[in-house]
Amino acid sequence: MNLNTWTRVRQVVNWLNLSTPAGLLLAALGGAIVTRTGGGRGTCLATGYRWRLPAASAFTLGNVILTRHDREWLMDRPDLLRHEDRHCTQYAFCIGPVMVILYILCAAASWVLAGDHASYNPFERLANLADGGYVKRGLRFRTSR
Repeated sequence: MNLNTWTRVRQVVNWLNLSTPAGLLLAALGGAIVTRTGGGRGTCLATGYRWRLPAASAFTLGNVILTRHDREWLMDRPDLLRHEDRHCTQYAFCIGPVMVILYILCAAASWVLAGDHASYNPFERLANLADGGYVKRGLRFRTSR
């Protein structure tokens, strides 16, 4: 399956699993302006998002990438955009909104292990921690002999 076919499948799956409609609804409720990202990835940018949660500079729901910043800010950060695009794929594989629950559980486990939501969160690690602006922390608790 070539890249264009896969991104189209991902786009359709994220509409059918309702994660993209949920992302567009959240964008509207948060006062964001929604535009297409371009580049044939099937994603939308929701810029100017006004709510304070989550605290991340950008986050994804379905094929919608939300940020408090403007479009140029995100487009000037291709690594972050790739990181968020990988989360779009994760929504397709994790049955959409189910991913939100799984993500929260993994973020909580990472917080217990490392003191942050990303270091040991498989969703963030598979999306590439560095591209998302995260630094992998060591474990909080170490056993000694």
